[in-house]
Amino acid sequence: MNKKVDFVDWGLIDYKEAWDRQEAIFEQVCAVKMENRKSEGEPKPTENRLIFCEHPHVYTLGKSGSEDHLLLNEESLKQKGATYYKINRGGDITYHGPGQIVGYPIIDLENFFTDIHKYLRCLEEAVILTLEEYGIASGRLDGFTGVWLDPEDPVKARKICAMGVKCSRWVTMHGFAFNVNANLDYFNNIVPCGISDKAVTSMDKELGRVVDEDEVKQKLRENIFNVFGFDE
Repeated sequence: MNKKVDFVDWGLIDYKEAWDRQEAIFEQVCAVKMENRKSEGEPKPTENRLIFCEHPHVYTLGKSGSEDHLLLNEESLKQKGATYYKINRGGDITYHGPGQIVGYPIIDLENFFTDIHKYLRCLEEAVILTLEEYGIASGRLDGFTGVWLDPEDPVKARKICAMGVKCSRWVTMHGFAFNVNANLDYFNNIVPCGISDKAVTSMDKELGRVVDEDEVKQKLRENIFNVFGFDE
């Protein structure tokens, strides 16, 4: 088992380019696994990666989502300077944009544990621990993925980190979107994650100040490595 995880920050990158890069890495890992199953020799180790990045304004719709949850037409998208993609992750519609940390773990879970629910809970835990370091109490909302503030109060509950993943042959891709200094107005153009009665928030809104994203990335990266038991 290879518990080493390579971390990389792609910076600001077009969504489609990042998706294509993810797919290439994902297919490469899956190919090694298939080769190992056919081979009678010593299996080759599969690589694991944790990718952080940021996207220009974009809306993405998961496999189980409804196009009706995008409240803009093609012309309106252009006016907003945003793009739109239907993609192969789980979940409904979400928004990515500047001021948001997007994480793409491409992990062979057979190197760690084979439980997709545990995988999602571990991602949530890392975000919860990161928010805690800034004095922001957060948690989980029953029946939903992601990280929420005031999850015990149906009226006040608001999402600060959305999640949507793909897992095939125990290899993951896609991941999470964590609102740090995000422009929340862009969420008004969708029914976020298909949930019409819950608000969306960000760290800067909760703290009343712009947050150092590089600092958040560092803390989040450390928390992900610690929660999962990743090796450097």
